[in-house]
Amino acid sequence: PTLTDAEIEDLLLQVIGWQVKEVVGVKRLERVFKFKNFVEAIAFTDKIAVIAEEQGHHPLIITEWGRVTVQWWTHKIKGLHRNDFIMSAKTDEIFA
Repeated sequence: PTLTDAEIEDLLLQVIGWQVKEVVGVKRLERVFKFKNFVEAIAFTDKIAVIAEEQGHHPLIITEWGRVTVQWWTHKIKGLHRNDFIMSAKTDEIFA
C-alpha cells in the first residue's frame, strides 16, 4: 500500500538528506549526491544500477558532472512504499 503522510514523515527521519518531491501528483524520494568529477558520478550511478536490477526496483537517475540526482518511488502504486525508503538507505550505503 501507499504510505500515509505520517508514515512518510516518520521514515524520512531514517534517511537523512532525502526529501519528498511531488511530480505530477506522485510523491518521490529525492537526493542529490555530489562528486569531484564525472567519472566518480558515473561509477556511483553504475553501483545504483546493480542494486536496482537485483531488487527489480528502478529509480530515476540523472548523472551530471559532479552530481547525481536519484529519485525512488513505486510506479505500480503511484507513490511511496516502504521499499523506496529501503532503497534510499541502500543508495546512502553505496555513497558512504
